[in-house]
Amino acid sequence: MISVQLPDGSKRSFERPVSVAEVAAAIGPGLAKAALAGRLDGRLVDVSHVIDRDAQLAVVTDKDADGLDIIRHSTAHLLAYAVKELFPEAQVTIGPVIENGYYYDFSYKRPFTPEDLEAIEQKMAELARRDEKVVREEWNRGEAVQFFHSIGERYKAEIIASIPSEEGISLYREGRFVDLCRGPHVPSTGRLKTFKLMKVAGAYWRGDSRNEMLQRIYGTAWARKEDQDAYLKMLEEAEKRDHRKLGRDLDLFHFQDEAPGLVFWHPKGWAIWQVVEQYMRQVYRDTGYREVKAPQILDRSLWEASGHWEKYRDNMFTTESENRYYALKPMNCPGHIQIYKSDLRSYRDLPLRYGEFGQCHRNEASGALHGLMRVRGFTQDDGHIFCTEDQIQAECVAFTAQLQMVYSDFGFAEVQYRVATRPEKRIGADTLWDKAEQALMESLRASGVPFEIAPGDGAFYGPKIEYHLRDAIGRTWQCGTMQVDFSMPGRLGAEYVAEDNTRKVPVLLHRAIVGSLERFIGILIENHAGALPPWLAPVQVAVACISEHQATYAESVVQTLKKQGFRAEADLRNEKITYKIRALALQKLPYILVVGDKELQSGQVAVRARGGVDLGSMPQAQFVERLAADVGERRNVGPAA
Repeated sequence: MISVQLPDGSKRSFERPVSVAEVAAAIGPGLAKAALAGRLDGRLVDVSHVIDRDAQLAVVTDKDADGLDIIRHSTAHLLAYAVKELFPEAQVTIGPVIENGYYYDFSYKRPFTPEDLEAIEQKMAELARRDEKVVREEWNRGEAVQFFHSIGERYKAEIIASIPSEEGISLYREGRFVDLCRGPHVPSTGRLKTFKLMKVAGAYWRGDSRNEMLQRIYGTAWARKEDQDAYLKMLEEAEKRDHRKLGRDLDLFHFQDEAPGLVFWHPKGWAIWQVVEQYMRQVYRDTGYREVKAPQILDRSLWEASGHWEKYRDNMFTTESENRYYALKPMNCPGHIQIYKSDLRSYRDLPLRYGEFGQCHRNEASGALHGLMRVRGFTQDDGHIFCTEDQIQAECVAFTAQLQMVYSDFGFAEVQYRVATRPEKRIGADTLWDKAEQALMESLRASGVPFEIAPGDGAFYGPKIEYHLRDAIGRTWQCGTMQVDFSMPGRLGAEYVAEDNTRKVPVLLHRAIVGSLERFIGILIENHAGALPPWLAPVQVAVACISEHQATYAESVVQTLKKQGFRAEADLRNEKITYKIRALALQKLPYILVVGDKELQSGQVAVRARGGVDLGSMPQAQFVERLAADVGERRNVGPAA
């Protein structure tokens, strides 16, 4: 007798080995129809998988996150099936699930065109309608290699050769198409009903620029059409908000080939930067951080001692001088430890908090660069807290509250929390990782917030809390982080004199709130569609004169505003006022002040808020009071223009 325990604690008994599909059918016809896979003792398996011992089972449907991933993975295989039907000479490589979709890489003699994508998508729909069974097969390694070579799929044969010998080889067959995959997959192609191909991009085989450039077809897939429609609408809105386009339109920054992944900030963009940096500098002061500045370039020996040279070398820019090797810092932590070590520290000095707007460089692949969101040179609001083990939780709780306040000020009300645990490649003993992970989880419980676990996503030197904020169109961005590090301080010789007069190694907490300032400004631009609230706007108010006769008055209004600390400009062009207002509105300014003879004589200004809202004429002092309140309360003005 085989006993299968279900998620609700109930058990089903079977006299013989039974498949996941049969268990689902025993529970009810509705579940049998909805079943996509099973989670057997924590491992995902196909519905055809046979259970031959007592086990715990959760039947996976499209309502589960695992179910949606299986739909997307299966749709990636459906894409490869369709490509092989239409372009038999194409070679298939890999096709994983990614956020909101999937991709598949192909080797083909010519670039795929938009018309090809349309034909492929139609063929995918046709194959789905056939409702062909998706069958898992276990193969001998040698036979699998020989099979793929025989059908001209050298990439698949190469993948099999790279799989560790202790792992089995599984193939999935649907119709005439056979593909290498661990699975699981949907039971049949008919379960794939809602999908769309998005674009084609280039990608090197195995991510190595020395290898062949492949063609990567991206797609999205969903359990329900309304979910896909909402996603496509979000993408449409995201395209309108693209910070790269808005950066050009609003004259904020630009990139050029002579400095790949590095930003040329224009005056207006740099004004935004300065507001963000000065705000964060005040946060440092208010919460007990001492601002420091460490060198940009450090000797290789320091990076070897910290562990970065072994674990992070490929992402570091290096240089040499006088037979010594150096690296531009990709992170600020080793430099901060040197500052800590410059004096003898006591337990009475802890916690000791350092903060730096540290400029870092990372050798990102050119294909991964994306405007402000992924750059090679960036500045972090980086901080490090040296503390005792007993102080970890209190520092983490205080940091979470600090971060929540900052995000709220920037207009982000919703934060999601994840604890990223130990990766395979790491330094430090497992007992220390146990302590670090537990401390982070306990701090979030003490903060009263729900959190998820992200297994294996921690840094090589310690686990971390990831703070994900949600923007105006529902996207999430991971910006803040809190990492507990028991290893690096000891590797670099950091100590403090404990209460019993012995020397001990401090715990190092790595923390950032906005993370990369470049990326955070990109997020702000997209969140507000370029219509930044007055406290962040590079130009808070423009004063436009109706005719040359009011030019001097317009200039005087601007000077009055500037003297009170506001960012103001005058528009004195010899153009019609309607033209000026329209042009200034395209700059998404919070306020436009119009001055004509009436305003000149009365000493007032005619106020237009963003979005074309006419607030009428008012004394300058009244407008200043209004603008000061907007800035002081960090509130926004009107819709995006």
